[in-house]
Formats: sequence, C-alpha cells, structure tokens
Amino acid sequence: MPVVEEETGPPPPPPPPGRTGWLLDLGLRLVGGLVAVVGGVLTALLGLLLSTVRVGGHLIGVSVAVTIVGAIAASWFAYATVGRKWAVALPALPWFVLMALAAVRTAEGDLLVAGDNWVGLAMITTGAMTFAVMAFRQILGPSPRRHDG
Repeated sequence: MPVVEEETGPPPPPPPPGRTGWLLDLGLRLVGGLVAVVGGVLTALLGLLLSTVRVGGHLIGVSVAVTIVGAIAASWFAYATVGRKWAVALPALPWFVLMALAAVRTAEGDLLVAGDNWVGLAMITTGAMTFAVMAFRQILGPSPRRHDG
C-alpha cells in the first residue's frame, strides 16, 4: 500500500491575478523606475566627484570606469524592474541633464567639467556611449517572455 497518493491529473492552474496583484505589480514597477532614476543621478554625481581625483599630481580615470559600470547597472536595473524597453531612458535622462549642467559655467564662474580635464570629457563620452549601447541592446533585443502566475 503506497504511503503517498498518486495524482490523477495535472495540478490546477493558479488563479488569475486579481486587482491587488495588478496594483502590487504596478507599484513595484513604479518604485523600480524611481530607483533607476536615482541610480542615474548617483552615477552622474559620483562620476563628477571622481573626475578630479589625482594620484601624484596626475589625473586618473577612475570616474570613467565608475560611469561605465553605473550606466550598465542602472540601465539593466531599469529594464529588469520596469519591464519595458524604453526604461533605459529612466537613468539616462537625469544623467545627461546633470552632465549638461556640469558643463555650463555658473554666474560665479564655477565649472564642474572643464574642457582641459580629459577625465571629465572621457567620462561624458563613455557614459553617453554606454547608455546608447544599452538602449540599442534593449530596444533591438528580443522581448522578454512574461510569466503570469
């Protein structure tokens, strides 16, 4: 006599998500999008702060590496949490806005990214290219398959 009963058929499908499931999903996507925007802002600010780091009186390119890693991580996170291909714009737009503001001289004459700072220029170039490559990969890539249930 078997101890475990045999199943006679496949298990019943899970119930369709109700209104609370839909609201929870929407809420998580909105929070994920907000975190992606904050990630883009933090990537820009950290890159700008590190663009003047010197070792032995010479500029080092640590902000370039930070910007590339941050742009990849923020873009991936935005796509993974929001679930839409356009989500790469969520971290990219604030990053571009902050870079544009950093390149404009204030009324007091302050400038965050000067034209003679090769690290700042390389950071802006590589950051823009990284966001462009991530957008290209996400927009032209296959759509993710949804798992409802």
